[in-house]
Amino acid sequence: MINIRKPFAALVLGAMLATVCIPAAHADEKSPAPAGKESRSGSSAGQTAPDLAPQARSAILMDAATGTVVYEKNSHDKLPPASITKIMTMLLTVEALDEGRLQLTDKVRASEYAASMGGSQIFLEPGEEMSVDEMLKGIAMASGNDASVAMAEKLAGSESAFVEMMNKRAEELGMKDTHFANCNGLPAANHYSSAHDIAVMSRELLKHERIIKYTGSYQDYLRKDSQKPFWLVNTNKLVRFYTGADGLKTGYTSEAKFCLSATASRDGLRTVAVVLGEPNTKTRNSEVASMFDYMFAQYKVHTIHEKGDTLATLKIRKGEKKEIPLVAQENYSLLLRKGIAQNGVRHEEVLLDNVKAPVAKGQTVGKLVVYQGDAKVKEYELKASEPVAKAGWWKLFKRTTGSLFSRD
Repeated sequence: MINIRKPFAALVLGAMLATVCIPAAHADEKSPAPAGKESRSGSSAGQTAPDLAPQARSAILMDAATGTVVYEKNSHDKLPPASITKIMTMLLTVEALDEGRLQLTDKVRASEYAASMGGSQIFLEPGEEMSVDEMLKGIAMASGNDASVAMAEKLAGSESAFVEMMNKRAEELGMKDTHFANCNGLPAANHYSSAHDIAVMSRELLKHERIIKYTGSYQDYLRKDSQKPFWLVNTNKLVRFYTGADGLKTGYTSEAKFCLSATASRDGLRTVAVVLGEPNTKTRNSEVASMFDYMFAQYKVHTIHEKGDTLATLKIRKGEKKEIPLVAQENYSLLLRKGIAQNGVRHEEVLLDNVKAPVAKGQTVGKLVVYQGDAKVKEYELKASEPVAKAGWWKLFKRTTGSLFSRD
């Protein structure tokens, strides 16, 4: 059986479309000819979007909060992701930080293998040590292949063991178009991803708010107090030239062409745009900026519950506690189009009716179902915000006998 909470309705209204392209160039990237592939655009947000990335081989535009896809083009094509690979490297790093397995002040030693990486690098010397904080700067801003390998070795003991972690995490996130062969995106056999999967892991990375400190910085220094300070300039120029942009990762190889997974936030709406196989940096940045413009002009976020809100009371059988408050673990929201009245938006909290102790923190105990009219448009898992141990026999005995003699 289930317990259904009462729904509520919400109304929204809106604005209009604007499209501004922001060109930006990366001085050390060349511009080969574009890959000509016919685009297919569409939207799971209830409308057909124009072709926002005509020069990209593959693209997707997604709401970061809900995962709603507003525009996509060949989004499940398996393609070389180049340095966008490092999004997964950063994700595993910040997850280790948030779980306490790693500290920002921990030292990371560069092996000879890590220091030997070519391409984009922060020029680590064999045996050189930097903090996790500095390594994250080197990965996020300078796209350091050497920093990525050093970080991988710190977390897993070897790059190959870290790659196993990357593929396992990709599987957990439902990234079915992805297989990693290294941690930095240098050309390798059987190393591929898709625009869709890159958007999925980008969304997951953005759940860790600390990452914006690194991906959203335009310039910084490494070895600042040494005789040879190393100036970092973010390879993602949109963080400087597009209002609200604060990440995430660029990529380029001769095979992959010019790639970018970018994020921007305005008025509570955060979006993720991914383009793969662009002909040059100017086109790449311009098309991503157009995707951002489209999202911010056409859509808004309708908040259902904010993180920390108490949603309901969960009854627990045979537990140390008979019930616990069910608290929102994240913001629950719905992406709605501007300019069209959205009548009949409602939600229901559907809780399991027979939850028995022990209950683990984070255990799924129900779902939040969002409707627009009669159509189900979104579901969120609801999870226990605290653990509940199984009650001992004496507590259960007193609880049972107490209820026998209680009065109405």
